[in-house]
Amino acid sequence: MGPKREAVFVCQECGHESLKWLGRCPSCQAWNSLVEEVRPGKSGAFGSLAATRTDLGAQPRAGEPPIPIGKAVSREEQRFSTSIGELDRVLGGGMVRGSVVLVGGDPGIGKSTLLLQASQGVSSSRGRVLYVSGEESVDQVKLRADRIGAASDRLFIAAQTDLGVVLEYLRSIAPMLVVIDSIQTMYHPEFPSAPGSVGQVRESTAELIRFAKTSGVSVVVVGHVTKAGTLAGPRVLEHMVDTVLYFEGEQHHSYRVLRAVKNRFGSTNEIGVFEMRDGGLKEVANPSELFLSQRPVGAAGSVVVASMEGSRPLLVEVQALVGATNFMGTPRRLATGVDYNRVSIILAVLEKRAGLALGAQDVYVNVAGGVRLEEPAADLGIAIAAASSFRNVPCDPQTVVLGELGLAGEVRGVARVEPRLQEAAKLGFRRCLIPRNNLKGLGKPAGTEIIGVENIGAALEVALLR
Repeated sequence: MGPKREAVFVCQECGHESLKWLGRCPSCQAWNSLVEEVRPGKSGAFGSLAATRTDLGAQPRAGEPPIPIGKAVSREEQRFSTSIGELDRVLGGGMVRGSVVLVGGDPGIGKSTLLLQASQGVSSSRGRVLYVSGEESVDQVKLRADRIGAASDRLFIAAQTDLGVVLEYLRSIAPMLVVIDSIQTMYHPEFPSAPGSVGQVRESTAELIRFAKTSGVSVVVVGHVTKAGTLAGPRVLEHMVDTVLYFEGEQHHSYRVLRAVKNRFGSTNEIGVFEMRDGGLKEVANPSELFLSQRPVGAAGSVVVASMEGSRPLLVEVQALVGATNFMGTPRRLATGVDYNRVSIILAVLEKRAGLALGAQDVYVNVAGGVRLEEPAADLGIAIAAASSFRNVPCDPQTVVLGELGLAGEVRGVARVEPRLQEAAKLGFRRCLIPRNNLKGLGKPAGTEIIGVENIGAALEVALLR
């Protein structure tokens, strides 16, 4: 191992350097802006810092001049299956060779179980896999492997936190896939700071990226999350990797959703649905049918919404409960599975444009099954569910609702209506409530009544039973 590198603290705002950490930059007066760096130019077992940060294998070779983009040769990425269909869907068709994937999620949500199952699938059908655990011993990983039936001779496990030793393992085993669980436990031996610090996480990730791009080995990195649900560590971590996946779900629910928020080799916002069982995670082939299996028929405040998650149409049940508040002043509002601020806007539109006196009502909105809806196409469904509960009038159980709600009470058009309608028809729904602007040139499934509405008043007249 070469000589130790010199650590300095560099302000991310103005570039001021300091030999010790300061809470406030003496140059630009910015608070908490100094981040630990190392000085380039010294070589060691890992090579120069310049190579760590810039020689990631994706740049042109030294001396290769720039060329017109029309003459550049585009190479189709090489993929291999993880043997888990839902995971392959989220990745865009499988794992890309030489790619780096970052997986985040709450503690105990099932990240390690999913990746160990994927490691078993790849090792059984493709080649060697190295699973590196920095948080558990080999015995603990083996207990989980026995539970999910991972027993391939080509699946290697190691309990190690020294990145230098991990790289030696990679050179000796030459795997197709390596899983690092987790990056916050890894430490760069030439970087003088504690594991999990900003500098350690960034430098360890950069070294793994350089190895992946030069060797063609695919790397999956597990990242911790904060209380707010975002990935812990420097934000640049998400920019460095090729794909960012979030594993979502409630620990008290058996269903888990794997969501892609960044993917250089596929579509973003794609989801995969899993069910947690005693033997590990099981794929859910038809999540719409699963989420609607326990829907109460004829209950006020229950509406089926057609959502799009990536390329997959998804039918989910939106529930609302509206009742008189027991407290003087501001009534209580609670939203689970949808954005709280968006729900507040929808309730204000209902009160102003539809004449519903919700100012003294507690309102609770929930998406059944632990799913989270991000797109505005769920606005109309939330509004109808709240109005249904307030009036104590059920919505037609054979109706699917979709549409964005504007502040003037208008129902605005949404994208990709036809796949939503086809999914609704496949599950037996006979009526669909959509924005009127989406009726033009729309292909209607056979046996399905399509009703276009312009505003929230017309939507309530059609949706609620009399």
